[in-house]
Amino acid sequence: MNLIDATRDVQRQVASLFFGTMNREEAGRLAVLLQQVLLAHSQKYYVEDNPLISDGAYDALLEALRKLEARFPELVTPGSPTQRVGGAPLDRFEKVRHPEPLLSLSNAFNVEDVRAWYERCRRGLGLTEEEPGPALTAELKIDGLAVALRFVDGELVGAATRGDGTVGENIFRNVRTIRSIPLRIPLLEAGAPAVPERMEVRGEVYIKQSDFDRLNEGLAAKGEKTFANPRNAAAGGLRQLDPGVTAARPLSFFAYSVGPVEGPSPAHQHALLQWLKAFGFPVNPHVERFEDLEEVLAFCLRWTEARDGLDYDIDGVVLKVDAFALQERLGAISNAPRWAIAYKFPAREATTRLLGILINVGRTGVIKPEAVLEPVSVGGVTVSQATLHNEDYITSRDIRIGDTVVIKRAGDVIPQVVKAIPEARTGAEKEWTMPKTCPCRHASELVRLPGEADYYCVASDCPSQFIRLIEHYAGRNAMDIDGLGSRLAVQLADEGLVKSLADLYRLTLEDLLPQERFAEKKARNLLEALEASKHRPLGRLIFGLGIRHVGKTTAEAIVAHYASLQALVEAKQEDLESIEGVGPRIAESVVDWFGIPDNRTLVEALTERGVNTQRLAEEAPPDLDAPGVAGKVFVLTGTLPGMERGEAQARIKKAGGKVTGSVSKNTDYVVAGEKAGSKLEKARTLGISVIDEAQLLELLEPNKS
Repeated sequence: MNLIDATRDVQRQVASLFFGTMNREEAGRLAVLLQQVLLAHSQKYYVEDNPLISDGAYDALLEALRKLEARFPELVTPGSPTQRVGGAPLDRFEKVRHPEPLLSLSNAFNVEDVRAWYERCRRGLGLTEEEPGPALTAELKIDGLAVALRFVDGELVGAATRGDGTVGENIFRNVRTIRSIPLRIPLLEAGAPAVPERMEVRGEVYIKQSDFDRLNEGLAAKGEKTFANPRNAAAGGLRQLDPGVTAARPLSFFAYSVGPVEGPSPAHQHALLQWLKAFGFPVNPHVERFEDLEEVLAFCLRWTEARDGLDYDIDGVVLKVDAFALQERLGAISNAPRWAIAYKFPAREATTRLLGILINVGRTGVIKPEAVLEPVSVGGVTVSQATLHNEDYITSRDIRIGDTVVIKRAGDVIPQVVKAIPEARTGAEKEWTMPKTCPCRHASELVRLPGEADYYCVASDCPSQFIRLIEHYAGRNAMDIDGLGSRLAVQLADEGLVKSLADLYRLTLEDLLPQERFAEKKARNLLEALEASKHRPLGRLIFGLGIRHVGKTTAEAIVAHYASLQALVEAKQEDLESIEGVGPRIAESVVDWFGIPDNRTLVEALTERGVNTQRLAEEAPPDLDAPGVAGKVFVLTGTLPGMERGEAQARIKKAGGKVTGSVSKNTDYVVAGEKAGSKLEKARTLGISVIDEAQLLELLEPNKS
């Protein structure tokens, strides 16, 4: 019987039977079926991410099982889904000796280290230069906590941490609360291999980044201390003496190997992972078997770049000789196997000293604390400043000036201070408080708006805000004024040459040449860039104005409904709210901005100076004749043979699609041309559809013969 049929059967029985009149035999049969069905649905939901019934239907079946077990307590088994949260808190963890050691792995920090390890394996196996090397299995190294799960006759009966590799801690009751770990195998579906009498399954407990973010948001809302990173949250959750606390943590699990097994089992690592998957264990999908070392190295380098596309942290790639017979021949040194190695990614966290905290003023007046650090190398980049987000972030983590702090740099994201290390304190550290006034020369009072974490300078003539606004207006995603960076923005504002954005278009050669660092060529280049910016699309202008909460995508959505800046000036809040992606907060912000007389004057001045304030053809509402493009997310990489990239972007947007600059799990298509780079590799890694120009044209022109 398949799962759907079994579910319908048990639902009929639950609906037709009155538990109070059932005898022991009837209740026993129904309890077994309910347990099987519920465990199978838990597998579909938590492991396969493919639920077959609604949460309400699942809860109804679970409640029916609880009633049965309350009526007949002898029907309660350790493997029942009702036993996920187990018992009263413990006083301490018992020690558990592993039947086979859980060895750690030697590390490789570059491709040369991997090559050297592979040659050692070849020599250890006695292979000649002419003989092919051993096949390897490559697996992502999950940044979590290693555990060993013990099963007897298919039922989970024990669990322990890795500990020192020989002795761990008994975390059985806590592990039972992790819904992606089966309490019993096999599940209801037919076709699973025979279950060994005894088996130890090894894997990693971790927390997904999305779950971690929700966890921290909930803690912050309650005024409780937040966690520094998902690994700490996972490790702390697993080592709770109260299983109820563990159950409240969103823990997940990936199986990656086995310990002792009594009964038939696969002879190769890659096959073993599929074997475990057939038993209902979650196995990481990004596993590959390679015959060629160069392909292995390419896999490692590809994931060094692609790891930010995952919803969980990885810190490397684990490489294993695939055949267990060859693993046995290679053996192990004192604490690590010779047949495996961990290729470690470049570190993106480092510790350094927090020398001070400055505050920066953004273009909307938002105040952001910034850490001044002793310079330190993180991922090959020297970092001397990092964001501290806001006052609540600093106080909730008790970060003090003078602290030794952990900083993190992920991808192209601005470095951030993750946490302080209180154990390193000397007593000379000082607590920090948000200043009362803006650092601008007006020293305006800072205001924290209701419901927001940030402080703002609300002075309309704050020079620091205006300098940031010039930088924003000139930015690549706004008016793209080449040569107008932060240093020049300060210079133009301080010299009084630019007092509003419209003043940029009054600048002359005579204004610029007397300025420091301004030769004639540089001055002419800036004036040419300013002239070119007058012809930018309207959406870029709206984004460049710096209206609070209006990003680039929102500005483009607004332009699809308002054909000119003058029309937007007169827009009503309720009309703006009817635009997809524009909520009440954004609509109110737009109406408020245009309601300020100085801003209306700015719009008039920009129009007078020849800046485009009309919607261009490329910004027109989507063409609904290309349904395969509307609502889809595209990434362009490489050179297309028949279209400039700008033309391709414009056509996709006109057809209702969206073009982004980076590949993620939300990308629908990667359009690859000649000399496509790392974006193509990342798309292949994430399983995203890759198309060429001809296939893009088929999507854009589906009715063309």
